[in-house]
Amino acid sequence: MIIIHTRVLSDHQKSEILKLWNNEYPKKLAYKTMADFDSYLQNLQDSSHMIVVENDKIVGWYFDFIREEERWFAIIVDSKCQGKGFGSKLLNLVKEERSELNGWVIDHSDDLKRNGENYRTPLPFYLKNGFKELSDIRLELEILSAVKIRWKKDNTL
Repeated sequence: MIIIHTRVLSDHQKSEILKLWNNEYPKKLAYKTMADFDSYLQNLQDSSHMIVVENDKIVGWYFDFIREEERWFAIIVDSKCQGKGFGSKLLNLVKEERSELNGWVIDHSDDLKRNGENYRTPLPFYLKNGFKELSDIRLELEILSAVKIRWKKDNTL
């Protein structure tokens, strides 16, 4: 496993990450075109990326950015590589550099992925990795129902 830190993604990296995004997230969150995905990435403020490469293939992606004066993040690991510690390793690396991380996490398993499988909520993974669920803060959109999670270096909210 190789982890690449970067502030700017190459076109090849973006293409591989888009495939990962569309395969692993619920299908209603998929991007139809590279231009749509590129537009999303370009609108992120102060973004930073970590890419997990195994056997010359991108199998994981972590990114964070500033939104409304908070550091937000997302992480995706190929389902074939989940349970191998890649996600926890990425988070532990980030926790050395950041003092706080915020994210939206789908907290149910009702959504379907492109392959027809249910999208499993990653909430237990984040709780195991020291995040707190802020159950009174939710994002309710037509395409997404999620709860806010937060990690702070001093472990308080």
